[in-house]
Amino acid sequence: MKDKNTVNWGIIGLGNIAHLFAKELQMVDGAKLVAVASRSKDNAIAFADIYQCPKAYDTYEDIMNDDTIDILYIATPHDSHAELSLKALENNKHVLCEKPIALRYQDAEKMIAASKKYNKFFMEAFWTRFNPSFREAFIKIQQGEIGKIRYINADFAFPAEEKKGNRMFDLKQGGGSLMDIGVYPLFLSYVILGIPDSIYAKSNFHSSGVDTQTSMILHYKEAQAVLYSGISHTSNMEATISGTEGRINLSSNWHMTESYTLIKDNNETNYSLPTKGMGYTYEIEECHQCIRNNVIESNLWSHKNSLELIKIIDEVKNQVGLDFSI
Repeated sequence: MKDKNTVNWGIIGLGNIAHLFAKELQMVDGAKLVAVASRSKDNAIAFADIYQCPKAYDTYEDIMNDDTIDILYIATPHDSHAELSLKALENNKHVLCEKPIALRYQDAEKMIAASKKYNKFFMEAFWTRFNPSFREAFIKIQQGEIGKIRYINADFAFPAEEKKGNRMFDLKQGGGSLMDIGVYPLFLSYVILGIPDSIYAKSNFHSSGVDTQTSMILHYKEAQAVLYSGISHTSNMEATISGTEGRINLSSNWHMTESYTLIKDNNETNYSLPTKGMGYTYEIEECHQCIRNNVIESNLWSHKNSLELIKIIDEVKNQVGLDFSI
């Protein structure tokens, strides 16, 4: 008989991020990995062996039909997020879906509607929102510690390996810098400043059609955000939030930072909040709390938040000419 305090997890899509997530599951009290699924039987068995998981499926349909699973973590490439999330919700599973929630706003709407229809918890896995340093810095910003926000600057870049089968260079799978990592700087601006009045964006492209570099300016009535993502080089991967009375620097790598600096009145104060593991543990704990409280969305990263962010992303896509419907 299952312990009522245990949340049984299943994982669909067993790539790099699924490995990171499975390691973090082992650090969370009450989390139990009971099943994994890959299109490759060998891959599923090997993954299950590493994390002492009792069941390994070679079809997604089989894991959807496993009634012992409480929540499914969708870790497949971006183009299948919507389809698999919808199937999971229909099969009475709670869902944590990797970001971006989907490749287009219309699909995200269907996912949120399904969560409400079947009364199942659904959340986009924007783990940065639950990071202790980010949460503490964000509270300071909300409380007016650095005055009114006038400027945000954030970048996210790394050199992706151009090898056969790398989804980063596959347009059909939603590859490129914007959907994989550009969503993080956009998330930062959105969480702090909300929906922009206007957006200006430009990209450089790979021969495969994916964007290798995307620069974005989000314009607000009294503020601007200058954001960047790239997959052809490294960058500082720092973020600065500047207000009328000071600024906050989120240390590199800012999306998973363990520290930040408050600069005010010519004084610098450093705050250190080491994470448990890499930091996926906090979004896992948020899922558990929501499920135990019988709510279908998180207050920290709600359905509305996901829908508003994907609408901003869609506008950037349209401006630069990214089209994943090939």
